[in-house]
Parts: sequence; structure tokens; C-alpha cells
Amino acid sequence: MESVTKLKDIATQVRRDIVRMVHAVQSGHPGGSLGCADFLTALYFNTMEHNPSFNMDAVNEDVFFLSNGHISPVFYSVLARSGYFDVKELATFRKLNTRLQGHPATHEHLPGVRIASGSLGQGMSVAIGAALSKKLNGDNHLVFSLHGDGELDEGQVWEAIMSATHLKVDNLISTIDWNGQQIDGPTSKVMNLGDLHIKFAAFGWVVIEMNGNDMDDVVATLDKAKSLTGNGQPVCILMKTEMGKGVDFMEGSHEWHGIAPNNDQLAKALAQLPETLGDY
Repeated sequence: MESVTKLKDIATQVRRDIVRMVHAVQSGHPGGSLGCADFLTALYFNTMEHNPSFNMDAVNEDVFFLSNGHISPVFYSVLARSGYFDVKELATFRKLNTRLQGHPATHEHLPGVRIASGSLGQGMSVAIGAALSKKLNGDNHLVFSLHGDGELDEGQVWEAIMSATHLKVDNLISTIDWNGQQIDGPTSKVMNLGDLHIKFAAFGWVVIEMNGNDMDDVVATLDKAKSLTGNGQPVCILMKTEMGKGVDFMEGSHEWHGIAPNNDQLAKALAQLPETLGDY
């Protein structure tokens, strides 16, 4: 476990990795990646019991599934920084024959990646299946998953949410990146989601909220979520974040969902993100 100060330093380096990776190939999704950097840093460096030597079946360890796979830059950076593969491999992001595809894939056998994701709406179902598997196998570890709020437009997600309650999947903690943005604009205009707290609670989930860009709150809320497991209900964390967090000209805009910074923009971004762990 790391101190909050150390976690903040790691998250800053992860953000620096993200903008460099996306800029290098002029392709990728920086907005949501930057917004989720604090959450994934806390998850992998503080909350989860996991083994970077990587057992594909995740036996006797916690497991994480990234459903909104387009934010692969933050996922790859955190995996590398937590020891799953060499940090230098981040330089191959989205290049020909790389293991670091634009959306995570299993074909390349990249340590830390257990499902191909990015075809939105499927991660919740997979996470529920993994959680049920752990129950059947007598494994008391937890399953974590991350989903975009725009992803909740998919009907399969709500079928899964309903089934998790019915099956009493109480070893599952699913986090929703509630940044209010998706590729075509604010979620309130594309497909208004209404009050997600009320909705998840109505489906029988235990629901808590957190500021996903406040590391103290992230650490405390993840600890609270773990304490709520094992009581017959799945747990949902509604995580308020700001798309593009950490780079002022990217913050709060859906326009940075899937475009890369140019040279000048990269320089401005890096000036706001000091190198804390060493660049790849």
C-alpha cells in the first residue's frame, strides 16, 4: 500500500504517459483516460490484492475488468507502472504489431488484460461471470470493473445490473465514470441518464458516490466499498470525474474524447504534469 502523496505522484506520471502515448501516434482517447488516472492508480497501487506475475484465471487474487476499453492508455500505463510489463513498452502504443492495441485485446497475451474490451456494454456481464466463478470456486477475493456513463446507453448493461442483484453477486464492485461526457457530446443531450444513484438503488445495488479526482476520497471510498461486500448485494461506485483532468485545456470537454494533442499542445500538457517516476 502506498501513501496518498505517493499515489498522487504516480497518477501524475500516468497522466504524463497518457498524453505522450496518444501524441506519439496521433491516435487514441486522452479525455477519459486522464479523468480515470486517480481511480486506476489507487486501485492497482493500494486497493486490490493482485499479482503482476499474472495468472490469467486470477485465482486467489482480486481481478479488474475495463469495460470502456477505449481508455486503454491509462490502463496500459497503470499496468506497466505496477509491474505487469516493462514501462518502455508504452512507447509501442497503437503501433504495428504492438501488444498495446488501441483497445485492449487478449490475442497479444499482454499481462494484465483478461478480456478484449471496447465494444461497449459487455464488461458488466463479464465481471458478473467472474464474480460468480469466484464464489463457485470458494475464492473470497473481489471483482472490480469500470464503465463509462455513456456506456450505460447499452441495454445489455441494465440486464446485467438486474441479474447481479438476482444472483446476489456481493463480491462485485462496479464503478461508473460519471463525467457527463461521451463521444458526441454531454450525456444529458445524447441520452439523458437521469439520476444514476436512484436507478442503481432501484435495481437493488448498494450505491456510494465519490470524487474520482480527489485521491483522498478515492482511497477512502474504495475501502468503504470493500467493507460493503459480502452482504448479499453488488456494490456500485458512482465516480464523478472531469474528462481531461490534469490538462487545463482538455478539462470538461467531450472534444478530447478521442483526439490527440499536437506538438504545441503536448508541450503545454507536459508543463502541467511534472515527471515524477521517470518517462519511458
